[in-house]
Amino acid sequence: MQASLESKIALVGLNRRELDTILSELGEPLYRGQQLFGWIYRSRVDSFEDMGNIPSVLRKNLEEKYNIHLLKLIHVTGSTGESTRKFLFELQTGEKVESVLMKEGKRITVCISSQVGCAVDCEFCATSSMGFQKNLSVGEIIDQFLQVSKESISPITNVVFMGMGEPFLNYDRVIAAADLMNDENGIKLGAKRITISTVGITPKINRYADEKHRYKLAISLNGSSQESRLQTMPIAKKYPLDELLAAIDHYSSRSRHPVTLEYVLMAEVTDSKEDAEKLMTLLSRRRCKLNVIPYNEIGGKYKRPEDHVIESFIAALDKASFPVTVRWSKGTDIAAGCGQLAIMESFVNK
Repeated sequence: MQASLESKIALVGLNRRELDTILSELGEPLYRGQQLFGWIYRSRVDSFEDMGNIPSVLRKNLEEKYNIHLLKLIHVTGSTGESTRKFLFELQTGEKVESVLMKEGKRITVCISSQVGCAVDCEFCATSSMGFQKNLSVGEIIDQFLQVSKESISPITNVVFMGMGEPFLNYDRVIAAADLMNDENGIKLGAKRITISTVGITPKINRYADEKHRYKLAISLNGSSQESRLQTMPIAKKYPLDELLAAIDHYSSRSRHPVTLEYVLMAEVTDSKEDAEKLMTLLSRRRCKLNVIPYNEIGGKYKRPEDHVIESFIAALDKASFPVTVRWSKGTDIAAGCGQLAIMESFVNK
């Protein structure tokens, strides 16, 4: 008797060794594992019937016990012609997560979630309003990429782990998902095209540096001092700024990539010229890039600075010894901008 959909094991998220084990238990030769791996991650098929070089008997055996995908796509916001689209997925356990697809010139980026909700509780971020519900599995993380890539007109060129959740609080699964994206026999996305973001979980930053991962690292600074970070990021109490800076220095000593520091501009909180001057002093001898992000409002107490204030802040960084860029978030009209991801009440019962 064929297993029910809920009792089947999903293959997305499994690496080559794990697929080899499954096929070995079915009495199949090892090369079938490479074929199956290629169909899932390189060809990105949705059905066992599409696996042309897999014998029909094996396809039937696999279909009786296994699914390919873990997530169900239940809503897409934005049309194929727009620069930003948002995807709402339902997990097999009923929770929901969002991913964002962004196009800028030839760069096609998918923003991936790593948790349902978030435990970090940054006050300016919409995801914090959901609370923390669960860590996503490797399969639930990578299935976002696979399914969004099927919806994208152009091939995805970049992945950022900047969606729902704190990636470094789901460290092992995030790294495993990034490794699958980077695998040359599957998705084959270059390591420098994968960026993992963290609010500053310093033990994991140090571990990441020691393990010498080749993926890029982005850290949410969002303050020019310990006091200003504490205003909006409670995690700064557990991992204070001096400890974070030490972890950044450790990473810089181990990696060929400069760390990207994210700095959200919030009106009368982080947007003064004095903040800019403090940042230049704080970062002057560090190998880093500063990415300034004008705040995307979510209806709370924090506001986006006026344009002239933003321009003044950027001008104050003109003589910085490190590169400074400004991220004008895309998709704010569909609540897909940086810090805006949250499951709206209207979707809860869909």
